[in-house]
Amino acid sequence: MSDFLIISVPAEGDPTKAYRDLSTGLTKYPVAQSVTEFAVPQNLKSAVFCSVTRKIAQYMGEVLEEQRHKLEDNLLVNGFSPSLYISQFQWDTAKYPIKQTLQSLYDILSENLSRLEADLRVRSTNYNNIKGALHALEKKQTGSLLTRNLAEIVKKQQFVLGSEYLITVAVVVPRTAYKEWEATYETLVNMVVPRSTELIFEDQDNGLWTVTLFQKMLNDFTLRAREKRFIVRDFVYDEKAIEDSKNMFSKLEADKKKQFPPLFRWLRVNFGEAFSIMMHIKALRIFVESVLRYGLPVDFEAILIVPNRKNYKRLREVLHNMYEHLDNLALSSTSDEEMAGAGMSHGEYYPYVSINVETNFVDAH
Repeated sequence: MSDFLIISVPAEGDPTKAYRDLSTGLTKYPVAQSVTEFAVPQNLKSAVFCSVTRKIAQYMGEVLEEQRHKLEDNLLVNGFSPSLYISQFQWDTAKYPIKQTLQSLYDILSENLSRLEADLRVRSTNYNNIKGALHALEKKQTGSLLTRNLAEIVKKQQFVLGSEYLITVAVVVPRTAYKEWEATYETLVNMVVPRSTELIFEDQDNGLWTVTLFQKMLNDFTLRAREKRFIVRDFVYDEKAIEDSKNMFSKLEADKKKQFPPLFRWLRVNFGEAFSIMMHIKALRIFVESVLRYGLPVDFEAILIVPNRKNYKRLREVLHNMYEHLDNLALSSTSDEEMAGAGMSHGEYYPYVSINVETNFVDAH
């Protein structure tokens, strides 16, 4: 069910009466929360719906992360909630002069949407790259000992450094195999330094042990250890590399923090811009479909209805009963091609012009 319905009915020379008749007819039943006139300029010179509004709203929710509960408060259009903006909608003649042709107006609206979509793509890609790289580093710092970055775990004094012959390696051993490791590590290959192993860290499943051996035996030791489910990590203690890794993490955190405010401001402003464009396109559709349905001269009344959710089906029934007499006129004067061009389908055909408007972006996914 839609949050709003914008419908159009023939005015028959008296738009006020058309609105009053509909409003009076609906008040007999608990099917609508409100019924108001919807301002569509009727002197437009003769559209297809598209919008990036939902994309912007969804991405705003993504960048808010754990603050996503604040999304709804930031989805504003000219300072108003989408629902209030719709209820007070007026055609923006400064941006979209009604003296221009429908095609020109649609081109302007479409170009503005395309610009917003392209800008969103660039901004989101840049921010997502930083966010993704930061997430990858965070994952390496908190994952399993089999994959996580060991730089934050080990200490310099736990490794033999600067030796021409000896090397200290880090080995991941299942917690259930500690005794086997201590009993066998010295004999996996020749030239392992006796009593050189030390448990330096544990997670839920494994322990990280160091062991020192001759460098030339490293490949054989790695293979023999793997046969017993002891995994030698490809890690060399390098102070510069460790410092570079820490600096990269700090830089990415700083970059993300720096980019968030301007990105979020852009999303807030341009959600409103995209929503406004969307509503102008819907107004164009109301105009075009009304002309196709009811003919020239232009004589229709556009009305905004806020349905009662529990009685949505009943609302459609009441509207159908009020305007079913339009069916013969509409079906006899409107071809299949015209209906398709106006965005209508047989599956959702009504005897009056009807366009849905959704405003729930918080639960979009």
